[in-house]
Amino acid sequence: MNTPLNANSGISTLLPFFRPYRRQMVLALIALVVTAGTMLSLGKGVQFLIDQGLASGSEAGLTQALMIFTGLVFLLGVGSFCRFYLVSWIGERVVADIRKAVFAHLLTLSPSFFEDNSPSEIQSRITADTTLLQSVIGSSFSIALRSSLMLVGGILFLLVMHFKLTLILLACVPFVIAPVVYFGRRVRRLSRDSQDEIASVGRYLSQALRHIKVVQAFTHEQHDIQRFSNTVDRAFEVSVKRIQQRSWLTLVVILLSMSGIGVMLWFGGKDVISGAMSAGDLASFLFYSIIVAGAVGAISEVMGELQRAAGAAERIMELLSARSDIVSGTLAFPAGQLGAVDPGEEVIRFEHVEFRYPTRPDHAALKNLSFSIKQGEMLALVGPSGAGKSTLFELLLRFYDPQQGAIYVAGHDIRQYALADLRHGFALVPQETVLFDQSVDDNLGYANRSASQHAIQQAAEQANAHEFITRLDKGYETRLGEDGVRLSGGQRQRVAIARAILKAAPILLLDEATSALDAESENKVQAALEPLMKGKTTLVIAHRLATVLNADRILVLDQGEIIAQGTHTELLESCALYKRLADLQFSQNEIALA
Repeated sequence: MNTPLNANSGISTLLPFFRPYRRQMVLALIALVVTAGTMLSLGKGVQFLIDQGLASGSEAGLTQALMIFTGLVFLLGVGSFCRFYLVSWIGERVVADIRKAVFAHLLTLSPSFFEDNSPSEIQSRITADTTLLQSVIGSSFSIALRSSLMLVGGILFLLVMHFKLTLILLACVPFVIAPVVYFGRRVRRLSRDSQDEIASVGRYLSQALRHIKVVQAFTHEQHDIQRFSNTVDRAFEVSVKRIQQRSWLTLVVILLSMSGIGVMLWFGGKDVISGAMSAGDLASFLFYSIIVAGAVGAISEVMGELQRAAGAAERIMELLSARSDIVSGTLAFPAGQLGAVDPGEEVIRFEHVEFRYPTRPDHAALKNLSFSIKQGEMLALVGPSGAGKSTLFELLLRFYDPQQGAIYVAGHDIRQYALADLRHGFALVPQETVLFDQSVDDNLGYANRSASQHAIQQAAEQANAHEFITRLDKGYETRLGEDGVRLSGGQRQRVAIARAILKAAPILLLDEATSALDAESENKVQAALEPLMKGKTTLVIAHRLATVLNADRILVLDQGEIIAQGTHTELLESCALYKRLADLQFSQNEIALA
């Protein structure tokens, strides 16, 4: 990612997401303390059961000891239930909030961010990384806290019971902590690498499946299978390295902690034989020793998970800390007033605009561009590929800002307008039609969520889309599949046009709006667009003669500069590039009609 974080970032950076649930956290902590305290009390219960029950030979004493022991077990079960429920609830709730926050933040970032960062990798962060966080918050973190309480409480009990044996046991602690710290750091680094490799797997998988027709058309299956296998194997190799480190950590902790218990038992056994302590005392001491050793082992075990979560948290926070290159203004865009502007009055003005895409800083997409558009005018943009036509639309919608110059709409620099207000004033039909895996109604309603069913159908009829929509299995309720895969190219284009019609914005941006239509459908859509464009300012990126003929003015762009402007007839005579484009792109019959 292009937004680095400092080294001390990790799970602590997610604390703001926990604050709304302080009450649940306090209740979970109480349940945690109760269960830890009850578990520690079981050691004294064991001592009481042996010394006051079994060793005393009293049946009444045995019954009393067992009742106390059973009560402690019941309290432990209830406390564990409450702890598990509350901690798991907090984990699920916090992760759900993180996912919502990340998604909401991503939608505010400029398109340049997604040029540098793969959407598939971002998707992996929102899904796989947050799932890991949920597991850690809802399970591993709770285990770490409980084990820490058990460790401290167990050591205190041991110190009170037998100071000398406790010192023997504690002498092993530094030898256990050192490998936890050493291996923990390595696990954290490898965990981050592992998550990155998993994201690469997801990215490759997404690309192959999204473009399955291209893969199969070029019989590229075996090659893609091999490349995907290599990607999976790299992820596996990194995961194995991480697992090896965690395995070594577990081995060292178990050996050292249990060796300490063995030494303690040798000395304790000698005291029992000499009569310095009872069998119940030794059993209780052994119980607490096992609890302490188990707590150390559990902490070392979950340390790996916590380190993995720290790496995942860093990746999540990189997304949340990313900042958009486009800063919204505060001025309200006068979309409702533009329709009342007198025809012939200037609405849009480009003034000495120069722009370079962030991914291509050495190449100027637009060079010192200056022109204006009047209210109600239909302006066509013509030129070879890479001339800068679509770039003009992207600048008008403030997907990017120019490095030099300014763009004015309704007399104000567009950087002064609130982004949502500005974009609400434009209706866009992009060259590459974008449809979502939702119903036809949802796709059309994208333009206006308050539109009625009648308005949606009317827009579809104007775009010559209603007829084929009604032939779908569920009509307007039919899901279109990812990227509208259930529709043909021409059908997708007509749905996009209907969406622009439904938005009813004062400024229309048509980027090859009829490029995917057959001649009959194009005529029908053109007939629908003509009344729609009346009284509205329209910019059209066009190569088709039908569009060029209807334009009030044509700008010819080449390599980011305006080289000519005028009507179709004028440009055929005055602009060699335009005439060459006309000869290449229009049929002789169409040119004759001019």
